[in-house]
Order: sequence, then C-alpha cells, then structure tokens
Amino acid sequence: MNFPLYIAKRYLRSKSSQNAVNIINFITFLVIVIGSAALFIVLSAFAGLKTFSLSFSNTFDPDLKALPASGKVFSISPKEEEGLNNLDKIANYAKELEERAYLTYKEKSTIAFIKGIDENYRAVTGVDSTLYFGNWGDMEYHGVIGIGIYNLLGVPMSNRTPMEVLTPKPGKGSFSQQGLNAKPYNELPLVISGVYAIEENLDKKYVFAQLPMVQKLLEKDSTEVSGINFKLKEGADPEEARNAIKTVMGDKVLVLSRREQNNTLYRMLNTENLATYLIFTLVLIIALFNVVGAIIMMILDKQQNSKTLYSLGTTIKELRRIYFIQGLLVTSFGGLIGALIGSLLIGSQLAFGWLKITPSLAYPVEYDVMNLLIVMATIMVLGFISAKIASSRISKKLISA
Repeated sequence: MNFPLYIAKRYLRSKSSQNAVNIINFITFLVIVIGSAALFIVLSAFAGLKTFSLSFSNTFDPDLKALPASGKVFSISPKEEEGLNNLDKIANYAKELEERAYLTYKEKSTIAFIKGIDENYRAVTGVDSTLYFGNWGDMEYHGVIGIGIYNLLGVPMSNRTPMEVLTPKPGKGSFSQQGLNAKPYNELPLVISGVYAIEENLDKKYVFAQLPMVQKLLEKDSTEVSGINFKLKEGADPEEARNAIKTVMGDKVLVLSRREQNNTLYRMLNTENLATYLIFTLVLIIALFNVVGAIIMMILDKQQNSKTLYSLGTTIKELRRIYFIQGLLVTSFGGLIGALIGSLLIGSQLAFGWLKITPSLAYPVEYDVMNLLIVMATIMVLGFISAKIASSRISKKLISA
C-alpha cells in the first residue's frame, strides 16, 4: 500500500483534539462544496440562456445561407437553380429578397425590413411556428408583420385599409431629372393577413411578402435575390454541402453556416460565459486559500505524529506527500459532492421548472457533461496548487522543533 496515501486517509477521517482545527476543516470542506456547486449551476444557467437566446434567431436562420460576396443582390440563373436541385445533401432551398423600407399606416410610421420570400421559405426555416394569429395569406398583396410593428402602427387585418410600404427608387442622378411630379420612392399597398411573435427586437424587424411582389417594388428582375436559404438533409455534413453550393454558385456568393450568420451574438454569449467562469474561478481561488490554512493547521496539530514518523524513517519528502495528498482528497471530495448537488439542482429545474422567469416560462438551464468536467478540472487544479503550497511548509526544522 502507498504509505503517504494510507496516512493521509487516516488523517482525513480522524478528528483533531483541538476543536478549532475541526471547525476550520469543516468550513474549508463546506466552502469547496458550495463553490463547486455554484460554479456548475452558473455554467449550466449560462448554457441554457445561450440556447434560449439562439433559439430566437435560429427561427429565421437556415442551416446554410448564400449571401452576395459584394453588393446587396446577386442573380441566380435557371441553370444554377437546376444545379442546386440536383445536390444530394440539400433537402430544400428558398430564395429571398430583403431591403429596408418605410412603413406607414394613417398617421403612424416606422422603419423595418421588407422580406420577399418564395413558396419554399416556410419549409426551409422554422418561421411557421412563430405565427401568433392570422395566416400567411394566399393573395399577391398579403403580408405578415411582427407583433411589434402591429402594435406600433395599429394596422387592422382588413382588405379595406392596407399598410403602405415605401422604398427609395434605385438609380443615379437627381430627382429633378425624373420629372417635377415624379416620386422618389416606390409604393406597395400591403394587406396584413397574419402576425408573428418571437422576441421584442425581431418582432419590430420584418414584414414578409411574396418574392415577385418585392422584386417588383425594388425594381429587380425575377433572377435577382439577396439570399438563398438551404435546409440540409438529415446527417449531411455542413462543410461538404457548403463546398457543393460554392461549386454551383461560384465566387459571387458567400455561404455561411448557422453560427456564422450570428457571429456577433455567438461571440457576445461566449465572452459573457468566459467572464462569468473567470469571476467564479477567482472566488474559488480566494476560497481555496482556506485549504492552505487548514493543511497548515493540520501540520501543526499533527506535529508530534510527524516527529514519530520521521523517527521511524519517513523522509521529509514523504511527509510533504502525506499532507499534499490530504489536500487533494479534501478538494476532490468537496468538488465531487458540490458537482453532485449542482447536478441535482439543475436536474430538478429541468424536470419541474421551479424557478420561473414568468409564470409560464421556467428559467432555462442546460445539463452539459462538459461543464461538469470543467468544474472538476478547475477544482483539481486549484486544489493541487493549494495543497502544494501548504505541504511545502514541512521542513526538517519544523519537525525538529
């Protein structure tokens, strides 16, 4: 049997004759348990918030999206469409044309994006699930708006009073060259057939209409689009699909993954997660100074035992190893129990949703084994450093005193 490990386990189980030492050891163990549980809970909560936040944008974001490499639009020829239809990794694709527009109804107005979509768009994205009331309409001048725009403008769902969509006319030169009575903008009367609801910012962002109508509004031909949305077949490799799309479309487009479409949001969420981890790790570092103090107190309390072991032939290196192993055992057991408590709390939240954001919405959390490994690795590394610092206090001078 490993002699230092045997003695360290004996010291771990035994109580000191000094009550103060027992209290310090208990507090040290409790701090490690609470610290590791708190770190795991916070990481799980941020993982849940990240998934929850991305679920909003992912409603409109396809698996892959082709955007123009330069400018706002690009053309897709019948031959290229045929090539996309023949790709075995693509389940479906949908064209879109998007531009900023001025919306007005009676004396109210706002700025939003008019998005022309074809008949495949709802099958490629999850936008169907966002419809709050109404329908997608089956006539040319029907449109769907976000509930934020609906509330702001007070647009009724009636054919008698359409909402006006205004966009600047493309082209060069001054307005005077187009005639004194010429309007500098194109108009589109849009009857609201449905309203979608996701979250506040997106609810004020889009107006959906049929692609040919938006192409006409923006004075584009039927081949010009601002993007193509792709839905991959189940199990298809995104990178292989991206390369296949690039082969068909050439260098005029950039093909972005779901993550790349929301690169800023991903970076923000990852930065927040890292900052929170570092803050809680700093708290753990401060807390694990208790381990150093507890081991030093144990060394002083067991000084006579150490003298006896030294007299029996135990080396200084082995004595240091005894207290080093004891520190590792305390931190590893404390971290394990803390992670277990954290897991039970996260599991209960997933099962019962006892912590609510709203009466109908439970606080989002996510149980991830990687977070569990991060917590245990953090505790073990900090415990290793603490135990090493404390056990280095063992010296021949201390034993001889």
